[in-house]
Amino acid sequence: MAAKDLLHESFKRALLRDKWTITHDPLVLKIGRRNALVALGAQKLLAAERGPDKIAVEIKTFAGPSPMSELEKAWGQFFLYAKVLRKRNPERSLYLAVSETIFETLFEEEAGQLLLTEPGFRIIIFDEKLEEITQWHPPINP
Repeated sequence: MAAKDLLHESFKRALLRDKWTITHDPLVLKIGRRNALVALGAQKLLAAERGPDKIAVEIKTFAGPSPMSELEKAWGQFFLYAKVLRKRNPERSLYLAVSETIFETLFEEEAGQLLLTEPGFRIIIFDEKLEEITQWHPPINP
């Protein structure tokens, strides 16, 4: 089993506070004979006529020695996992979760901005101390 990100539990509590139900911890994606582990699977029931909203979330601390290397790795993981989800679990949308601190530094730089403008990319920003989600990009259904 892969090690959980340092902010895994903090983000999980933020999702729970936002009225999400954790369905998988971790969510296992089968890729041929191999497995990829997405940090969390969750769902939030919306109005009955709209059905459930399901997500998968990869949580990243960007704690390595090179923020650029960490961003490259997160970018690759995100799009690989998103492609597998579209094929195997199309009702679930993938998000990358990062702390406000990482978002306000790395994602305000050009490399982070490129990722934010990439079609299909989704991110959740959270306050790791207050354990609250502060932003969804793009915004999720209310």
